Amino acid sequence: MSAPGFTGGTIDRADRVRQEPELLRAAESDPRARLLVLHGLDPELDDADRLVWTALDAAQGERLFLGYDDGVPVFAAAPPHGQTLPGGRSPALFAMLDRFHAGDAALYAAARSLVDWHARHGFCAVCATPTAIFRAGWGRSCPHCHAEHFPRVDPVVIMLAEFGDKVLLGRQPPWPAGRYSALAGFLEVGESIEEAVRRETLEEAGIRIGAVRYVASQPWPFPSSLMIACIGEAEDDAITIDANELEDARWFSREEVRLALARDPAATFGAAPPYAIAHTLLTAWVEG
Repeated sequence: MSAPGFTGGTIDRADRVRQEPELLRAAESDPRARLLVLHGLDPELDDADRLVWTALDAAQGERLFLGYDDGVPVFAAAPPHGQTLPGGRSPALFAMLDRFHAGDAALYAAARSLVDWHARHGFCAVCATPTAIFRAGWGRSCPHCHAEHFPRVDPVVIMLAEFGDKVLLGRQPPWPAGRYSALAGFLEVGESIEEAVRRETLEEAGIRIGAVRYVASQPWPFPSSLMIACIGEAEDDAITIDANELEDARWFSREEVRLALARDPAATFGAAPPYAIAHTLLTAWVEG
């Protein structure tokens, strides 16, 4: 089974530097220190499809310490206070996603989510006072009520329901024609992963799930989700679609999934691209 996209990071996140201002100053003064080039939230790739970096003094906002990449301090820049950033994924980024080197993709995922969080959380959630960056960019503190805020991660279950030698996939209207993929949904408060898998599958497709097994996870930086991939055993195969969530849902055989993953012209549907954990999940199911 291939590793999910945006995983495989190799940097040392160096939490100790976040705690000690002297260590942060040393990292910032290191002549090798680099700043990730971002256009809004989009990276830039060079001719070898590697991330482009520049000098630290090019930062227009406060510097966010990402860690050490092979001993070299690496940073991103928070947007200046009050500056908004475009959400979603731009066409330019879509064109890059299949080109990323694994380690670069993981580093970009962390940087993008962190920069985006700062852009959207400049005010205290308790008293609405403008907050200040601390912990080398991995938190914001309120000077008025002293509340501390930290980058959030939103857990999402993404799952296959299997029934015999078939697997349930659905599609949403915005997807490319013929694309079918795993069902997914956010975990709710007071809910376990297994409970979320059962609830979402029942809500979206009317399928009741028994046993649930975990397969893999993936950071998904749009803006800051953690995709938790699972396979659940369906109790029956009678589909009842929630039209507010899905355009269609169908059962597919192992051979149909195999052809789709291989992008075979004979495939009956289009599978998710390799950087998406749905691709990893389908590969795991096909391989048994």
